[in-house]
Amino acid sequence: MIKPEHLPVRHGEDRVRIGGMVRGIAADIVDPDGWVWTLLETLDGSRTTDQVVADLVRLHPTRPRVDVLAAIEDLTRAGYLEDACQQAPAELSAVERERYGRSAALFRWMDRSPRRTSWDTQLMLQQARVVVVGIGGVGCTAAQTLVVSGVGHVHCVEPDTVELSNLNRQILFTEHDLGRPKAEVAVDRLREHNSDVHITGEQRAIGGPAALRDLAMGFDVLLLAADRPPEIRSWANQACAVTGTAWVHGGYHGPQVNCGLYLPGAGPCYDCARVAERERRAGLPPRTFSPAAARVARAHAANAVSAGVAGQLAAHAVLCLLTGVPALRINCQFGFNLVTLQDSFALGPEAPRADCPTCAGAAGQS
Repeated sequence: MIKPEHLPVRHGEDRVRIGGMVRGIAADIVDPDGWVWTLLETLDGSRTTDQVVADLVRLHPTRPRVDVLAAIEDLTRAGYLEDACQQAPAELSAVERERYGRSAALFRWMDRSPRRTSWDTQLMLQQARVVVVGIGGVGCTAAQTLVVSGVGHVHCVEPDTVELSNLNRQILFTEHDLGRPKAEVAVDRLREHNSDVHITGEQRAIGGPAALRDLAMGFDVLLLAADRPPEIRSWANQACAVTGTAWVHGGYHGPQVNCGLYLPGAGPCYDCARVAERERRAGLPPRTFSPAAARVARAHAANAVSAGVAGQLAAHAVLCLLTGVPALRINCQFGFNLVTLQDSFALGPEAPRADCPTCAGAAGQS
């Protein structure tokens, strides 16, 4: 049957759109004699494949059986069909199916890969392990999203305690938590959201790639939501290149939100992009900064919106790496402008750089 979210619409007499109106999912099919529309109407879950073919050939005698079978195969391969007789997996309880039913519907909508059941993505999340490094504005939102999404194990790493200035954006903390370790509070608060998820935490500072490497080895994805020290993203990149762990970073520069997702060995890494950016800037005219820039102490510019959007994008990227849904471009960084709500972009070289220190180092250790 056609997925409920992908039900077709006929436009005029010679074109059919399947998959709804969302770009990246919908597709237009030219249908001058109407047989495709008949086929799509027949794929309503009430017939076997053989019955669908027999009905189609009866209604459109000039259309050979082989064409109908090929069309069904094309629709299946494109991710628009599912088995109408699929059974709910035994690994998910009735309570879990009720809890995650709307999540399953969204994954099914975004998914263009054939699956055994529409619950496959939720089972992947149930079995997944994610470590969130940095439980600030981005990390709070990301960790909460991963927990309510049903990721099996979420581990929170953060060295600091809750301060009053955190409360405008770090949604896991309240006034009653001032002075408490963030990791401890996060674990307590997240456990209130989902008792089926294994939630752990530790109060730990990250001093270099080795600490991140130790963390990455025990998890499927490392989500870096920390921004200090400045080189911490390169540390995560180096660590995950050695362990082969997928990783995500999320953050913001004022109203410019960014998120990157990387799968070591599958293309250019984070440091490949840094090398490429340094090369690009070397070809530009020299920049002169105002002397005031060194004298003015600027507050960390962020609120619940900028931190929350960055955290949600980072969590979305983690779910993509765990399930393959949606099929986002990987090994690059995405940006989004909160000022215009229009400017979005993806940055990153198309191929690994021969002069990238991380890729060279990982190759030397393989």
